[in-house]
Amino acid sequence: MAVEIERKFLVMGQPWLQVPGVVFRQGYLNRDKARTVRVRVAGAVAYLTIKGVSVGATRAEFEYPIPLADAEALLALCEGPLIEKTRHVLTHAGTVWELDVFAGDNAGLVVAEVELLSEDQAFVRPGWLGAEVTQDARYFNSSLAAHPYCRWSTP
Repeated sequence: MAVEIERKFLVMGQPWLQVPGVVFRQGYLNRDKARTVRVRVAGAVAYLTIKGVSVGATRAEFEYPIPLADAEALLALCEGPLIEKTRHVLTHAGTVWELDVFAGDNAGLVVAEVELLSEDQAFVRPGWLGAEVTQDARYFNSSLAAHPYCRWSTP
């Protein structure tokens, strides 16, 4: 079984300006609490991903490449608005960080994600890293599709 161990943080400043990004569009065929089924187009490639329930920063994740044409057709079937974002990949002190700069209904939101080998794996915090939001379900992409950032009263 594939396992994802990921921590998520808000971002201060604009550290992503130093590296190019890839435009993502993604939607959810299912977003219930027990599982999410996501369709993602990242540049010229596409994936179907199934994720299980989060326990701490860990959850089951199964991701499969799919034809781009199939992904486009599946995006039309997704619930709610699509997530639009540009992903920039930065390395800090040997750790790879994915910074997502959201657009559309989630414009103004920027989060950094780091995938770890264990929940207690140590890493050096970049100076641009803000508050941790790993446990705040509002920041899950599936939640942002249903309840976009532009509709929040307070972040």
